Amino acid sequence: MTATTTAAPTPLAKAITAGLRAAMRRDEKVLLMGEDIGALGGVFRVTDGLQEEFGRDRVVDTPLAESGIIGTAIGLAMAGYRPVCEIQFDGFIFPGFDQITTQLAKLRYRSAGRLQVPVVIRVPYGGGIGAIEHHSESPEALFAHTPGLRVVTPATSADAFTMIQQAIASPDPVLFFEPKARYWDRAEVDVDAPVDLGETGVTEGLHGARVVRTGRDATLVGYGPTVKTLLAAAEAAAAEGHELEVIDLRSVSPLDIPSVAESVRRTGRLVVAHEAHTFFGAGAEIAARVTEECFYSLEAPVLRVGGFHTPYPASAHEDEYLPGLDRVLDAVDRALAY
Repeated sequence: MTATTTAAPTPLAKAITAGLRAAMRRDEKVLLMGEDIGALGGVFRVTDGLQEEFGRDRVVDTPLAESGIIGTAIGLAMAGYRPVCEIQFDGFIFPGFDQITTQLAKLRYRSAGRLQVPVVIRVPYGGGIGAIEHHSESPEALFAHTPGLRVVTPATSADAFTMIQQAIASPDPVLFFEPKARYWDRAEVDVDAPVDLGETGVTEGLHGARVVRTGRDATLVGYGPTVKTLLAAAEAAAAEGHELEVIDLRSVSPLDIPSVAESVRRTGRLVVAHEAHTFFGAGAEIAARVTEECFYSLEAPVLRVGGFHTPYPASAHEDEYLPGLDRVLDAVDRALAY
């Protein structure tokens, strides 16, 4: 007998919608908060239709005040709710930065575990949509640097559907970074499939890296919007006889370094790519950790490819700023030259 499936090609944005809907149906304590997320469905229409289905008490249009949104969510979480906040654009998160890093991140530790603040903050991030600064930034390293926060980012529709539900089930606050340039990339998703939420709400699946292409000559590591670029680089390199392994980190904090190290011990080379500034970015932490653990396996220095150490440029120049195919392949060539 052939098993039935409801899998269908689904844009990443709509996979998040489906994940939010599933979480809200599962738990009436899950509620959504954000600017224009109700009748409008959000800037990117990720919450489209959810207010109509669940009502205004669970899909709440808030004032334009990110600090107020996060502060209210903290209070709701302490009262037993599971709020999911939407920040319209990455660069708009900074008015709420104080609430996130000085309150949200520290309450569980400060209370010796007596208080839990299961808040999810959804952040559309990254470039590639022809926008300007404050609409195209990648601030994930700022939050990964803050103890007490989980920082994750899906690269595919299937992961978006699963990971948003796992994030909502987590007892800890989660920054859920959504690669806006990939919102309309389609992939197969089964929206009726069960999701492993773990007995305590924390699953290895939320933070485990995934090998998305196997190879033997070098390892390429990225997350969110760069995974598609790395796969394109591996495809281009294959035409020249090089087999590149591609790893989607999926989680920036905590980092699944063991999975990366296992790959590097086989390939001997590592290139890390992210849209955020290379200077003090997540790639620097990965490079340091892999160098410590794989020193005698490395055939070349760990190389990083990322945004330059400048504010995000005007849209006419973002192709030069972002770590595109040519820059990744240049780093691969340099690594292979050793």
